[in-house]
Amino acid sequence: MDIDTQDLSVGPFEFEVDIAGPEGAPLVLFLHGFPQSKYAWRHELPALAKAGFRAAAPNQRGYSPGARPALLADYETDHLVEDVFAIADALMNIGAGKDAGFHLVGHDWGGNLAWQAAGRAPQRLLSLTVLSRPHPDAFARALATSKDQAYRSRHHKAFLNPDTEDLLLENEARRFYRMLASHNCPKDAASVYLETLGDKAAMGAAVNWYRATGGNLTAQTAANPGGLGPITVPTLYIWGDEDSSVGPEAAQWTADHVTAPYTFHRLDGVGHFITDEVPGAITEPLLRHLNSVPQS
Repeated sequence: MDIDTQDLSVGPFEFEVDIAGPEGAPLVLFLHGFPQSKYAWRHELPALAKAGFRAAAPNQRGYSPGARPALLADYETDHLVEDVFAIADALMNIGAGKDAGFHLVGHDWGGNLAWQAAGRAPQRLLSLTVLSRPHPDAFARALATSKDQAYRSRHHKAFLNPDTEDLLLENEARRFYRMLASHNCPKDAASVYLETLGDKAAMGAAVNWYRATGGNLTAQTAANPGGLGPITVPTLYIWGDEDSSVGPEAAQWTADHVTAPYTFHRLDGVGHFITDEVPGAITEPLLRHLNSVPQS
């Protein structure tokens, strides 16, 4: 099925959203990571639409020109998670505060938001699927106990450099392309991502997701002062064993933080940018997971 791109009004913001599938079908909301965009889910949206789902992937806060606030505080994780539910509500045409359920899928930073959403409002989610990014508490444990994970996550602190956006974009975005290539992301996909992040305002807004956490993606948030805690939503976690950002400890320990039915799907020989490196690799396990739970 074809993908339709729409501008979705959500509060004061306007988000660019790719949508496929019939209105009224169960919603599957996809959240991209850094430095990607909604294009990361180009293979999944039509496949899920064909299977009878309403699949949607927004360019998130900072990535959509109409959702790019000026203040660093506007990129705190609590606000990003609020966007997830607000976008889902708008896509389902329901008012805020309603409890209509939807499926949530996230990768990288979008995966972090997906975990947070599931921990904060499990009654809203029919299922959870996360690519690459481990449960925040498992990730915190790995960072605290594993020099390997600390090394893999060194970019979190590096992005606090106020010159990051300039450095990534200078010399025809040489560092940007090199960063993605080091994770086996094809250059043609990187070029599409650069169409979204190719100016200083856009790149700076995307990097602000890191800056607003002080470089600590496991930091406690206002909504979760004691840590995220266990996930009670049926969960699929997908990890490539050549992911240079997430080591095996954090990936394996994620199971300790899910009390609902849990599936760990390991992809051998695959790196961090799964949907770009191996197109379609997640479609079958994702559909099996979605179809394993009630749709309302």
